[in-house]
Amino acid sequence: MALQLLLLLSVSLLFFTPAHSQRRQPFLSTSYYQKTCPRFEQIMQDTTTNKQITSPTTAAATLRLFFHDCFLGGCDASVLISSTPFNKAERDADINLSLPGDGFDVVVRAKTAIELECPGVVSCADILAVAARNLVLMMGGPYYTVKLGRKDSLISKASYVEGNLPRTTMPMNQIIQIFESRGFSIQEMVALSGAHTIGFSHCKEFSSILYNYSRNAQSDPAYNPRFAQALRDACADYQKNPTLSVFNDVMSPNKFDNMYYQNLPKGLGILSSDHVLNSDPRTKGYVELYAKNQNAFFVAFARAMEKVECIQRQDWKNG
Repeated sequence: MALQLLLLLSVSLLFFTPAHSQRRQPFLSTSYYQKTCPRFEQIMQDTTTNKQITSPTTAAATLRLFFHDCFLGGCDASVLISSTPFNKAERDADINLSLPGDGFDVVVRAKTAIELECPGVVSCADILAVAARNLVLMMGGPYYTVKLGRKDSLISKASYVEGNLPRTTMPMNQIIQIFESRGFSIQEMVALSGAHTIGFSHCKEFSSILYNYSRNAQSDPAYNPRFAQALRDACADYQKNPTLSVFNDVMSPNKFDNMYYQNLPKGLGILSSDHVLNSDPRTKGYVELYAKNQNAFFVAFARAMEKVECIQRQDWKNG
């Protein structure tokens, strides 16, 4: 059944005429499907709610999938396209291999239900954008507006990915440069990093700062020592079992709140980028602000997410 759904998604991305474009996205509107698919929002709500209840990791998986799609030249569902014998697609780039399956699955489920209601009308890009918003809200996060009318891309190349998506091991200068190249301020970058308040990271993503860090320290000194020991115990078999993972926010992993920021000064961050976010003078003040004021975080996150939706296709992705 899962294979059939994946095939359906692949077919939809290739053959539904309204769902693909290689040019600039059209004017977006919150009422885009009001006449052509009036039950779109209700179907999306039902699908995302049922999927999250069944698989609690869906919210974080979908949010990450949404970021990885939009930051690579706009929200165009190119990350959903499968590779072929003639083309290695984005989803098979190294950084995307760890994208959890629940994110893909919720799009497939929603697309299947919507096609039965209004075939060939709704793009997978719009489905992914609305699913991410619905799931953030379901986890206790802020509501934000999602404008609709995106077209799905036919172009998806793994070669476009490296260096154009932020990695947790990158120096802060490089991470900031990636965000700034897409029009985001440092404050917006810190707000979007708050998405780590839900979800998990695989042990291999931070093993270099957890084991054999230096001659004088087994782990990065930025870790709380007891927390570092707990992580080493939890990740002890990560080389044999690459699926081992831990929650990004160990205090309230299933709630979208500002606890992620509160954890960082206590040494309870997981990733190298978490530690740098709290130590770099360009970002530390925003971490402190959002740690003290959840409403400020929610407002900033909502505005930044609306901005993510509007990222335009970059010249380097037009080939």
